[in-house]
Amino acid sequence: MSKGFSTSSVGRKILMALSGFFLLFFLLQHFVINFLSVLSPDAFNETSHFMGTNPLIQYFLQPVLLFGVLFHLGMGIYLDLQNKKARPVKYAMNKPAENTNWMSRNMIITGIMIMLFLGLHFYDFWFPEINTKFIEGDWSGMHNGGFRYFHELQDKFVNPVRVGIYVLAFVFLSLHLLHGFQSAFQSVGFNHRKYTPIIKKLGTLYAIIIPLGFIFIAIFHFINHSH
Repeated sequence: MSKGFSTSSVGRKILMALSGFFLLFFLLQHFVINFLSVLSPDAFNETSHFMGTNPLIQYFLQPVLLFGVLFHLGMGIYLDLQNKKARPVKYAMNKPAENTNWMSRNMIITGIMIMLFLGLHFYDFWFPEINTKFIEGDWSGMHNGGFRYFHELQDKFVNPVRVGIYVLAFVFLSLHLLHGFQSAFQSVGFNHRKYTPIIKKLGTLYAIIIPLGFIFIAIFHFINHSH
């Protein structure tokens, strides 16, 4: 009897790729919203309040996102362990450094570093939001007569050590995406003589521009925060 889709090796890789696509879309949306904090604090506040009080986002998309992150991490660790188990005699004969690049060999390392950073990011932003809205019951988004979102964001980038951690995390994110983007397309079976090179170039641009954009946001607020 053949294996079920979700329990087969190919099926798991496809699910891993699909969860990656989902997170790529979220990351782009998250970047656009956060970049508003550079362009216009008012626009950032309005957008953050809409996202933070919209029932569809809070009660449906937010749990789906959390599941997507945990699924991607869990499946990544599982596939990495399975790959190592399938190659008990390694490296001396296979010479992986000659056959693959550093990013593809260390996806699990960059992924774990990103997840450790997410723990800090959740501590900085997500846990306080959950506490304010779901425990204290305050959905107003207000503090001292104005929206609180921009000032809360800026306050997190006062400490240069924290800014340095954010910058390093986005470097790891870039390394992870440089291989993960095109790997995801390969996993779902997309291979076209004309379009695959274009997808690779778009993936490289995404993997460089989006993390650099987040780094710019962090440094911008570190330089421009109110004393």
